[in-house]
Amino acid sequence: MIALTLAEIAEIVGGRLHATDGSPVVTGSIEFDTRKVTEGGLFLALPGERVDGHDFAAQAVAAGAVGVLAGREVDAPAVIAPPVETKHANAYVLAGDKTGEGAAVLAALAKLARHVTDRLKDLTIVGITGSAGKTSTKDLIAQVLRPVGEVVAPPESFNNELGHPWTTLRSTEDTKFLVLELSARGIGHIANLCEIAPPRFGAVLNVGTAHLGEFGSREGIAQGKGELVEALPEDGVAILNADDPLVAGMASRTKAKVVLVGENPKADVRAEDIELDEQARASFTLKTAKGDARVKLALNGPHQVGNALVAAAIALELGATPDEVAERLGAAQRVSSHRMVITDRADGVTVIDDAYNANPDSVRAALKALATISRATTPARRSWAVLGPMAELGDDAVREHDEIGRLVVRLDISKLVVIGDAARAMHQGAHLEGSWGEESVLVPDADAAIALLRAEIRPGDVVLVKASNAYRLWRIAEALLEAGTK
Repeated sequence: MIALTLAEIAEIVGGRLHATDGSPVVTGSIEFDTRKVTEGGLFLALPGERVDGHDFAAQAVAAGAVGVLAGREVDAPAVIAPPVETKHANAYVLAGDKTGEGAAVLAALAKLARHVTDRLKDLTIVGITGSAGKTSTKDLIAQVLRPVGEVVAPPESFNNELGHPWTTLRSTEDTKFLVLELSARGIGHIANLCEIAPPRFGAVLNVGTAHLGEFGSREGIAQGKGELVEALPEDGVAILNADDPLVAGMASRTKAKVVLVGENPKADVRAEDIELDEQARASFTLKTAKGDARVKLALNGPHQVGNALVAAAIALELGATPDEVAERLGAAQRVSSHRMVITDRADGVTVIDDAYNANPDSVRAALKALATISRATTPARRSWAVLGPMAELGDDAVREHDEIGRLVVRLDISKLVVIGDAARAMHQGAHLEGSWGEESVLVPDADAAIALLRAEIRPGDVVLVKASNAYRLWRIAEALLEAGTK
């Protein structure tokens, strides 16, 4: 973060000083975990469901922090955040925050982040939203832009009312690009994130059914996602997926330049002649107004083509040539964990760990990658889809799980292991689509799935593991890989 005194921070957030004259200077990072506090840093005192950060203020200062951003007085030098404004109350909902102190700290953090972005005149902010693919696309964009200058991007999927300003405040005078994911649980959330860090580039990947329970319909999701392009300035650029009608239709909602990407012939930046290798790594011809180039991705899954086109469009707008873009895309590696991590065991079993998160769109993409990999050899390899529940689907949960079970059968996946009663409709959908016997199995938990897989997988099998991250099903992939080393 740029250097600021506690007094300056208090003035920026509209707070007051406590147990300090305000002269200490924050030169380190802002952290909400005392184990990650750095010398000269600022500690965020956030209440949680199990512990309250306010109780660790003195410990954070002892670890090197110069002060605390808090919602109430603590036993350490602090800036006390003012109560959150009513109009933003719903934007700063924090689990375990019974007093509103956490909301106050988050609102103050947002003001501080906005101050920093306003100060950094040469900073270009890129925002990405969509129902699926945000993290993979963010990682691609960051790698494609890094040869041009310093890039700050969030770790993993840190994209909410805490992660957004926390990442923004990683920016310094040397940062050239800030690449951010924007997530939402309702209307107005993305607009609020755009107020914190106003983007010049905004990319909308797709409108699927993630968070359907909160938005009520795909049209409602589109309304929320489109807040990103509405926030762009006239000299900004909206990158829209031409293959998704709800996304392409957002062109009328922005005053920025619109660049369409996709396989659609109308796309300004498009992919043609797509080929997949034995690990579902895509090669394609990048077609642009500046010329063409052949791209070979090191990332797995056909869905990475669309992600790569978004990164390509941004790099091209910033002056890169098609050949430079192709080279950078080809060199890009997976950064975030538990996302299409493909590992071959010594006995020939292939484990696909895509278990960080799941929604209907990302599960479909992962299943298609599984089918591609298993059929890349002759004879085809036996394939396993190990799937847990998909969260936040509201009244559509049964239907969406049912459709995934049916898709498994239509893709001719050999075995389906469904984990947990919340995903039972997957198992039922597979049977109704034509599965029989033990091709689809419902097990109660991850331990039961591990026991089943250890007993039944054999050399040459391909195993996909995927579920919403709350279920932590990457433990299954890790257990399979550990078993393969014995």
